[in-house]
Amino acid sequence: MPFPIIEPPPLPGHTPAGGPTRFAPGMPGKILLGIIFRVCRELRVSDIQMRASRPVYIHTNKGMEKLEALGILSPANMDEILKELISTRESGSHGFGQEDSLEQRVDEKIRLAIADFSERRVSDFSCDGVLMGDNGERSGRLRIQAHLSSSGLGITCRILNDYIPELESLGIDPDTTATLRHGVLKRAGLCLVTGPTGSGKSTTLASLIDWARRNHPKHIVTVEDPIEYQYPDDMDDPDYPGHRIPSPSIVTQQEVGRDLHSYRQGLKDVLRKAPHIILLGEIRDREAMETCMEAAQTGHLVLSTLHTTGAVKTIGRILELYPRESHSSVLSRLAEILIFIHSQGLLNGIQRRVLTYEFLQNNDDAVASAIANYDGGARSLEDVIRRAGNIEWDNNLKRLVQQGLITPEAFINARMNKNDDEI
Repeated sequence: MPFPIIEPPPLPGHTPAGGPTRFAPGMPGKILLGIIFRVCRELRVSDIQMRASRPVYIHTNKGMEKLEALGILSPANMDEILKELISTRESGSHGFGQEDSLEQRVDEKIRLAIADFSERRVSDFSCDGVLMGDNGERSGRLRIQAHLSSSGLGITCRILNDYIPELESLGIDPDTTATLRHGVLKRAGLCLVTGPTGSGKSTTLASLIDWARRNHPKHIVTVEDPIEYQYPDDMDDPDYPGHRIPSPSIVTQQEVGRDLHSYRQGLKDVLRKAPHIILLGEIRDREAMETCMEAAQTGHLVLSTLHTTGAVKTIGRILELYPRESHSSVLSRLAEILIFIHSQGLLNGIQRRVLTYEFLQNNDDAVASAIANYDGGARSLEDVIRRAGNIEWDNNLKRLVQQGLITPEAFINARMNKNDDEI
């Protein structure tokens, strides 16, 4: 039975072709998601919040905005949306050794995923894009977190961009871009990209990995939870525009829950794949940190992330993972293997969101000494960040204000040194 199409009031300033429909009882997840994603395409947003008994919220440069025109998502609507998203998630076996029909495999996948979600109360995964209309157009791939809260089932969704941008387009200055790229070509060491959730860490790492993939013969292994950017096997031919050629690198991407039973398994197995470059999606605990340092000390180039802002806080966060008696040896190892800390954040700018960052490269004895002696006080590390070749967080914020990219108020809210009012 076809669902009646009830035209909602138009969204302010936007008239999507054909107009979105309102949510209705009994709608399957495919139609509900199609309604939401058509509107998000028109509004050019990538972060979506869906909650039972509430309207859809989207992240914009102004903050959170409601899509009230679409109506309220009922608990039954949310159940259908989650099942549809799960059905598009790739299976862990990729069909290997399975004789059941595709329909049976999808039903079993939904059943198992719902059972796992009921037990764990949270589920993180990525999936294929959703259909946005009868013409077969799909959204980009999706990163999903399903969770429970006081309102019931909630889903946070990010539309992933299939296009991997160049570092130059992200707002990183040319000198820092060159240093970042030089860092990922080193034979061994640890490169950290840090920042809060939503600060663009994954995009910066993807830009670095993609540049290395296209320009150098490497085996790159990633362990991610979930995979955000997918790296193709080929690339544009630099000599013959419009043609594609195999890239010199091979990239082995593994997603926790799809290709690996656990993050711990990925950490344990990664060195057995003979990688040149290792990307660990996030350092979550001491075991992950140990894996990163051991890999860097045994001749591998390791890239990973931490949820910290600034180089000083990043070193402090690493020490928090270890007992006090181990701090001296940890700092000594970091002084030896650390290549750089690139810490970034995204600010609401005057015209658009703006990247700001702090950059510390471990390129001389003064920096290595400041890291090794950090436990006695952070002042020496703060001093070397101000030296040529490094970029201090607050100084970079001042540059953004002077360039007219952010307001003085944004500077005051984002600065690290709260006693510094000078712009």
